[in-house]
Amino acid sequence: MTPTPADIATNWLETAGLRPTRQRVALAELLVGDGKHRHFTAESLFDAAKDKGAAVSLATVYNTLRAFCDAGVLQEITVDGSKSYFDTNTHDHPHFYWEDEGRLSDAPSDQLVIKSLPAAPQGVEIASVDVVIRLRKI
Repeated sequence: MTPTPADIATNWLETAGLRPTRQRVALAELLVGDGKHRHFTAESLFDAAKDKGAAVSLATVYNTLRAFCDAGVLQEITVDGSKSYFDTNTHDHPHFYWEDEGRLSDAPSDQLVIKSLPAAPQGVEIASVDVVIRLRKI
């Protein structure tokens, strides 16, 4: 039997150690119910949830996204100081940010070469490196 989007969402939450509440399942179903990776903002997820008839507030969406990130099932990508996108693909990979469209997409990892990084200051380690390549039409 093929799992339903709700089954996929519930399994995704349980695998991450998150309790599958009604609101979490509704949001997770929009994010991973079809098995595909996606990039989104909190606002776009809120709009999609409203369109589907899910009873969630924008504050609930933000809180749920924070819980998903803390559990390691979402990656937050900050494009500028005020705009965050989220990605269901949590593996390290670069992104294109399409400035004219306000859209984030994956960039080809196999074409990115980072030869070295500066040494981390004493007492800390580099946790990750985020690469966002900004694109603008000419």
